[in-house]
Amino acid sequence: MTNRFADKVVLVTGAGAGIGRASALAFAREGATVVASGVRPESIAETVRLIEEEGGKASAVTADVSKPEDMAALVETVVREHGALHIAHNNAGIFTKPSPVGDIDLDTWKKTFDVNLNGTLHAMQQEIVHMRANGGGVIVNTSSNIGYHGRRPGLAAYATSKAAVSTLTRIAALDHIKDGIRINSVSPGATDTTMSFRPGEDEAARAERLAGVVPLGRVGSTDEVVAAVLWLASEEAGFVVGHDLVADGGVTA
Repeated sequence: MTNRFADKVVLVTGAGAGIGRASALAFAREGATVVASGVRPESIAETVRLIEEEGGKASAVTADVSKPEDMAALVETVVREHGALHIAHNNAGIFTKPSPVGDIDLDTWKKTFDVNLNGTLHAMQQEIVHMRANGGGVIVNTSSNIGYHGRRPGLAAYATSKAAVSTLTRIAALDHIKDGIRINSVSPGATDTTMSFRPGEDEAARAERLAGVVPLGRVGSTDEVVAAVLWLASEEAGFVVGHDLVADGGVTA
């Protein structure tokens, strides 16, 4: 491991499980002070425990990205407790029950967009306010490859919200690069989290299904996705602005 993020303060939303937890752990392993945020206090507390068990530095703040006031309080807490916010990984998202377009429950549609799209906007707006006033920073959003191909009947709400996250990222990147804020996103495909399972499916059934769908022939690991996140957040990607890095084993190739 390196110390790419030594002396950096990193905020990760949706840090209680999956890609978010893996991201928080990875940033901490590379020297960052991590603030793990999410809606389940016990889950983000566990993420912090795992980081501290490895000798890293972390704290937990409960916040709901769908609520602008929570995001304002979250960023204020990060800056008050740590003095700055250098990097944000806006990862919080939900995967709602599949439904054909003609039968989508509008409350479900609204909830999906409130978290996946509006939540990303709320987080970025607060992060940008601080970063713009303090000479810049880096933001990485989690989108999804399904926003490109849409080949999952019943997932209109999720796919559309994630396609919008990718577009929002590109526009925000151009809006704020002159403020010294570099914004990109990563779009994972099927990753080894609870979201990659279909109802009633076990690991063997998932592996068999994905072997015929993913050109690489397997599910991706959270570490593989997080490697893309950390690269985008690092100085190594200093010339990368407004990019959506797809990590999906070749599905969208």
